[in-house]
Amino acid sequence: MFFRKKQQLTPARIILIGFALLILTGAVLLTMPIATRDGQGAPFLDALFTATSATCVTGLVVQDTSMYWTVFGQAVIILLIQIGGMGVVTAAVTLSMLAGRRIGLKERWVMQESISAPQMGGIVRRTRFILAATFLMEGIGALLLAVRFVPEMGARGIWYGIFHSISSFCNAGFDLMGMEAGTPFVSLTGYAGDPLVTLTVAGLIALGGIGFITWGDVRTHKWHLRSYCLQTKLVLTVTALLILLPTLFFLFYEFRLPQWQSLTPGEKVLGALFQSVTPRTAGYNTVDLTLLSEPSQLIITMLMLIGASPGSTAGGFKVTTLAVFFLAAKAVFRRKESLQSFGRRLPMETLRSAAAIFLMYLVLFFLGGIAICCMEGVTLGAALFETASAIGTVGLTLGITPDLGAASQLILIFLMYFGRVGGLTLIYAVLPDSGAVPSQLPQERISVG
Repeated sequence: MFFRKKQQLTPARIILIGFALLILTGAVLLTMPIATRDGQGAPFLDALFTATSATCVTGLVVQDTSMYWTVFGQAVIILLIQIGGMGVVTAAVTLSMLAGRRIGLKERWVMQESISAPQMGGIVRRTRFILAATFLMEGIGALLLAVRFVPEMGARGIWYGIFHSISSFCNAGFDLMGMEAGTPFVSLTGYAGDPLVTLTVAGLIALGGIGFITWGDVRTHKWHLRSYCLQTKLVLTVTALLILLPTLFFLFYEFRLPQWQSLTPGEKVLGALFQSVTPRTAGYNTVDLTLLSEPSQLIITMLMLIGASPGSTAGGFKVTTLAVFFLAAKAVFRRKESLQSFGRRLPMETLRSAAAIFLMYLVLFFLGGIAICCMEGVTLGAALFETASAIGTVGLTLGITPDLGAASQLILIFLMYFGRVGGLTLIYAVLPDSGAVPSQLPQERISVG
């Protein structure tokens, strides 16, 4: 009976269950006395929130990571980040490969769905590439960060380099700087003018957010840009624009405001670039976000909702979804029947999926923000900033997360989980397959716009 049910599990349900089990396991470990500095263990809700945030590579925290958790607790958190960033299915397939087990058709099918691969063929080879690329980039990042941290902290700087490199590449945004600064929740504000730390972390965030599918395509075709698949072209184009345009806005508007006059020109340039990269979707910050103007906070909220690329370590409704909407608008303006880009035509199914994903994110974003606003008595803008950070698996905050009540924390936990597993994955797992429709209903037009 059990094996029959196991065989009936769809990839979507396996992914959903895998993430849920990993979160619960992490939460149990974090409730152990050895996990907290007071030796009492964390309350279950705090442990569940932290485990969800780590597994879903978000970065929202209710306790400062360095001041509250021991090295054991920090190790549990970074392990959850690593597995959650690569994906629980990728981690499971990796263990099977290391054990010498044959990867069957079922596992390949689930792996394809997990990393949003275009086809099942070559999925094991793609998994090896994901592992190699992940550990190579994280290793280089750890070495670069250790160059700065070791002279400042001694041998502890090695752990700090490893922790922040994994957290950056997996777009998690957890930091250990509270103990060094003597103040909780400071993130990387102490390194606002440090090019080595700022550019290394920003680079890791961008590399992790571009996605393994894109990097595989780039590796295959090198500098032959015309040979890239359409998804790679769209991802690279939209990602570049979403970094460049906000950077220019922050540099020429935000950092010219009076509250930032103490920053040097170099700190303003680094700050503008970093605050453009981190909302998609890492959660680090090098300046005090509460001092940002309302237009800048709104832009960051929008960037958090967009997120990064499919098949990456990041969340959000993805840059490809945004690209599809712009292509749809372009098609309407030019009175074209189909969505076209780079000499290719997109199927209408892509637009339907993009619309469904966007609507789900938008509804949950607003409902969650309104609920938190009503229950906690905070401004709607602050509440929406937190829900965008949760559903986009970002981790940026205006400082209200640690003070939220249990109900609001549960809302953020659900939004983080939804944002990491993906809207369509959740829907496909919950709703039964309706099957093919043998006939079509009569067509009738309605007016829009």
